[in-house]
Amino acid sequence: MAELQQEIVNTVSAEVKAETAEKREREQTEETEDGCESKKQKVGEEEKSNVPVKVGPKEFVSSMAMFDYFTKFMHFWPTDLDVNKYEHMVLLDLIKKGHSEPDKKIGGGIKAFQVRTHPMWKSRCFFLVREDDTADDFSFRKCVDQILPLPENMKTPASSGNGHGGGGRGGGGRRGGRGGGGRGGRFRR
Repeated sequence: MAELQQEIVNTVSAEVKAETAEKREREQTEETEDGCESKKQKVGEEEKSNVPVKVGPKEFVSSMAMFDYFTKFMHFWPTDLDVNKYEHMVLLDLIKKGHSEPDKKIGGGIKAFQVRTHPMWKSRCFFLVREDDTADDFSFRKCVDQILPLPENMKTPASSGNGHGGGGRGGGGRRGGRGGGGRGGRFRR
């Protein structure tokens, strides 16, 4: 009996997916009354596939929805506090599915995830705490972009492909060092 129910569920699911795909195709190129085709405008690459992506127990329908979720989570979770079990599952799956080197990042296993203030950049960042009590940061933005590509304006500067990291403070000016020139410079006689 249970096998028959599962078979019916699978059949209905397959039919619904097929109908949805046909409907989406029809919606994307509809004929107008004068016989011309009109294509619906797409919003970035994320619209190509509206199939929800599971990250742990959570589902996301777009890269922006996933990005917003992790951004809000990172900014509202208290710093230096282990995340709960649900968020732990989500973040672990994010690393497994989205990180370029998940095995290296996970190491001997992850004991906890925390939001911390990054010692170098002085901004909030996700950190994982391994079983051996070592901690390492990771970019949720890069992981999200790997799972569901973000729009070009949302990609990290380092992923633009120019070979330079970009971002950060200081440097890059004509006048190296301290002071000298510009507003508020030294008084010159």
